[in-house]
Amino acid sequence: MKSDRLPVAIVGGGFSGTMVAAQLARKGIDAVLIDGSGRAGQGVAYSTSDAAHVLNIQADVMSAWPEDLEHFRRAVEVEGVTGRDFVQRRQFGTYLRGILGEALESGHLRLVEKQATEAEPSEDGWTVHLDNGERIAARGLVLAIGNQPPEKLPFGGGSVRVIDNPWGPEARAAIPALASSGGDVMLLGTGLTMVDAVLSLDAAGHGGRIVALSRRGLIPRGHTEGFAPAPVDAEDIPFGNVRTLWRWLRRRGAEIGWRAAVDGMRPHSHRLWQTLPPEEKRRFARHARPWWDVHRHRIAPEVAARLQSLIAEGRLTVLAGRIQSVREEEDRLVVNYRRRGSNQVAEDRFAYLINCTGPLGSIARTRDPLLKGMLADGLARPDEMGIALDVDEFSRIAGAKNAWAMGPLTKGRYWEMIAVPDIRGQAAAVADDIEAELGR
Repeated sequence: MKSDRLPVAIVGGGFSGTMVAAQLARKGIDAVLIDGSGRAGQGVAYSTSDAAHVLNIQADVMSAWPEDLEHFRRAVEVEGVTGRDFVQRRQFGTYLRGILGEALESGHLRLVEKQATEAEPSEDGWTVHLDNGERIAARGLVLAIGNQPPEKLPFGGGSVRVIDNPWGPEARAAIPALASSGGDVMLLGTGLTMVDAVLSLDAAGHGGRIVALSRRGLIPRGHTEGFAPAPVDAEDIPFGNVRTLWRWLRRRGAEIGWRAAVDGMRPHSHRLWQTLPPEEKRRFARHARPWWDVHRHRIAPEVAARLQSLIAEGRLTVLAGRIQSVREEEDRLVVNYRRRGSNQVAEDRFAYLINCTGPLGSIARTRDPLLKGMLADGLARPDEMGIALDVDEFSRIAGAKNAWAMGPLTKGRYWEMIAVPDIRGQAAAVADDIEAELGR
């Protein structure tokens, strides 16, 4: 580090943590990036080595720098990629590692590849405890832990064939095992995590059945060319009521196409969420969210086409329903489930059941030791929905001094805070606020 002053401690080395660190380095502010996952600079999403995993949006809008929106496109054009291409996620991971490398070379950033286990306020700011017993003194604290693994499934009795974390080593090992055996697999959840699992199985040569089950059986829609952007002014949007907003969106979608209607709302998403009363937010989460997610968070056209092909071939079946019970018999799982709208319970057998329901939805149930400790000690608190941390308009953690949160940890305030365009802007704003609050 170039300065004798205490650094800012950033916990989490995915996209949000990397970009806060890079922004601070450009400002000449010292920081320590703490990440014990072995994926610093990439995180879970962009550390995949699977060529089948591509970005869900085009290269043109994937720049890490809000002030230079062509930065990523220029970086990958040398590989023959155009701005309209849906690039492999591992290419974006390489791009982020390059940004991290530049920040480290600046001398203003140090990478500590250890697990942060505790954060406690100190006279000078914060002390972060690591799993090797080391302590890091810091002027400020940034939590950029990212999406956390889903909750453990309430059935399966601890069977190794029931995989709770779709991004963990057990899931990665199950893919080649299923490919070599040709065993059938059930994926619980039909969103983006399911899509990744299906693509990995397909790329590995899996020939067995894949059954994807969720309450509504909705899968992400695909991007498509050929529709004109349709920006909308804020004064034309009915804020504050989910039902009124939903009806307005459906009418507008019928007039201009649903993709244009959904995309036109993107610049207003934070305000839309923040103007909803708590009960309206809960109503959205209960009833509208599944429909919004599959239309808002779309997948590359080639991925959508591959999913439809697998469905047509009978290799992938997407069902709406709920699991009733799971038990293990010899080398198989016996899964009983009830399809939506039916009173009959179906029984099927699978080699594995993989939880693809998505990231943890209740911050109080986090298994991350640092977050768990901060919540228990009152150094942070859940937002009003209980899905993330309570933060203010500067992404400062409520009730904590000189502490900020990033990305999915601020979803309760912003809702739309998981995509690169959202997080890169937040990273720049948080870095500006740290500079203003802590000085150089």
